[in-house]
Amino acid sequence: MRWIIRRDRRDRLRFAASDSPQVAELLARHGLASQFPSQPLSAIVVARDPGGPKERLLVRSEAVLALCKDLTQPWPVVGAVLGWIPRPLRDLGYRLIARWRYRIWGRLDICPLPKAGMGNRFL
Repeated sequence: MRWIIRRDRRDRLRFAASDSPQVAELLARHGLASQFPSQPLSAIVVARDPGGPKERLLVRSEAVLALCKDLTQPWPVVGAVLGWIPRPLRDLGYRLIARWRYRIWGRLDICPLPKAGMGNRFL
């Protein structure tokens, strides 16, 4: 999330805690609550048009591709290139990175508080 916030220069993305009632309701509306029974959520989920008539949820690699489109260059190009990879292979890559993410990027002992001016990015 910190990586995404640093690259969201247009301030388009909002974040919610994986154990929030809003996220639970969103997952239930789309029949995904049983896929993610554990807390915290075991995969990244992106909601497009939440609460709107065209609401849809994207998970794992599809969510990453959607995020790439909303970031500044070069990430939309990276997302387009990754989109050429078949979804099963992308999801496998997603799962491998998710499994090893703490070894790659490290782990924080506590969840950092948002910096001043970033409170509006969290629901």
